[in-house]
Amino acid sequence: MHTVIILDPRAQPLVRADSVLERLATGATWSEGPVWLHEDGSVLWSDIPANRMLRWHPSEGQSTWRDGAEFTNGHTREADGALLHCSHGRRAIVRTRFAAGLQALPDEIVVDRYQGRRLNSPNDVIVQRDGTIWFTDPPYGILSDHEGHRADPELRGHYVFRFDPASGALDIASDFVEEPNGLAFSPDESVLYVADTSAALRSDGSGHHHIVAFDVLGGRTLARPRIFAVIEPGLADGFRIDRRGWLYTSSADSVQVYHQDGTRLAKIPVPEKVGNLCFGGAERDELFICASSSLYRIRLNAQGVQQP
Repeated sequence: MHTVIILDPRAQPLVRADSVLERLATGATWSEGPVWLHEDGSVLWSDIPANRMLRWHPSEGQSTWRDGAEFTNGHTREADGALLHCSHGRRAIVRTRFAAGLQALPDEIVVDRYQGRRLNSPNDVIVQRDGTIWFTDPPYGILSDHEGHRADPELRGHYVFRFDPASGALDIASDFVEEPNGLAFSPDESVLYVADTSAALRSDGSGHHHIVAFDVLGGRTLARPRIFAVIEPGLADGFRIDRRGWLYTSSADSVQVYHQDGTRLAKIPVPEKVGNLCFGGAERDELFICASSSLYRIRLNAQGVQQP
């Protein structure tokens, strides 16, 4: 019996006979930032409060990939296969390159300051086809020592940044989103989606729990921000896009699937609070879901937007 709830008939083709949610690993404090390593068919993800990164492999199971990870959150990969980390602890975008056999080489700081001031705590990161790095920088990693190191902010706001590795230029792409979190491009990179999770730490019901869509002009300028979807229950902590342009986002009780017109198409119930997700597998049709203490997987009739 499948575990995809269809809310719009357009989503019916999403379900296949083996679309069953399975728990692959557990034991984390708070799971975040999954990333697929196609070279050996494994998934890496962050256990942020435990200050470590975990690994799952189909034949080896779960293991600790890195201790003392400096509270990494979101991850992605560059065109050459290098792994990018959002490091709360270092308040930086960090790069790990690999030698033969996916042996990790010493980390490199990609960017950690804007106009001489330290970043807040980079949260999620994506790479555009031209190689530029886009990331969000809310304050969550400096609010306490739980997911980073307590510190006063040095920047005036919480921004979506665009970093050009070729020139070394770091620019504010947008200050529209109050507390930017997850982000992803549409398949043709004409739209950038950014989560606003400013409701996360507020107990009075204020703050935002929605996704904002921006038009991307000339590959670098964001325009015409509008509310794409309000996520209930919970927040759009992290999300990814499939090749059709459908958006798969975290929420408190499920992965919710949205058409590019903003219609909620389906939901995939998950027994733990969802933090983030990524596509993987040989055909990129396996959705790996980080939810609270665990890593889950479900196979779908969908393929994630190609990444290195």
